[in-house]
Amino acid sequence: MARMKLFYAPGACSLASHIAMEEAGADFEAVRIDTAGGQQRTPDYLAINPKGRVPALADGDFIVTENPAILRYIAVTHPDKALWPSDPRGEARCAEWLAFLASGVHPTYAHIRRAERYASTQAGRTDVVETGTRATREIYQMVENKLAAASEGWAAGDGYTVADPYLLVFWTWGNGPVLGYDMAADYPHWTAHARRVLARPATVAAFEREGLALPQPRA
Repeated sequence: MARMKLFYAPGACSLASHIAMEEAGADFEAVRIDTAGGQQRTPDYLAINPKGRVPALADGDFIVTENPAILRYIAVTHPDKALWPSDPRGEARCAEWLAFLASGVHPTYAHIRRAERYASTQAGRTDVVETGTRATREIYQMVENKLAAASEGWAAGDGYTVADPYLLVFWTWGNGPVLGYDMAADYPHWTAHARRVLARPATVAAFEREGLALPQPRA
């Protein structure tokens, strides 16, 4: 059977799927896509993912895109790793997190990082960034409140799931230069969660492969 291929860009949202593949113990090839150099828009990559984005996962001739779908696929194809909750409420909570992170958290950040996608003039882009900056603060607080209200140690219950590395991606973006948040001070519950995910060997392995320094969040 052919090895799966995960197409990723270092530090992009594909990091969530990369960590999940490591957690699953999957036999896969990590294929780096140079998004800064425009490789995602080349004919070869567009034949894999016509959207021109990462991640994409190829399992033989079956290709799946979008983090929520890929994360779910990883979990169900490696059931022994219990990366997807087995109870209905846990399953719903995990699916809820994936949807919220993909459709709520990520777009607010994109309005700051990729304003050219949303406005064609400089004045318009400036307004997009300003609006995105306010929206991102608000939505990051929603994540913090949701994690603060959870009595269990992980996002979707008392066990680690594919929602947890996805949350870590946005924590690292908040901690990064575009947003520059003091994550430990402003989002302590999210930071505590990030510390647990960062301590896992699968996370360390994915960071090392992507050439990323492992963050050292304060308590």
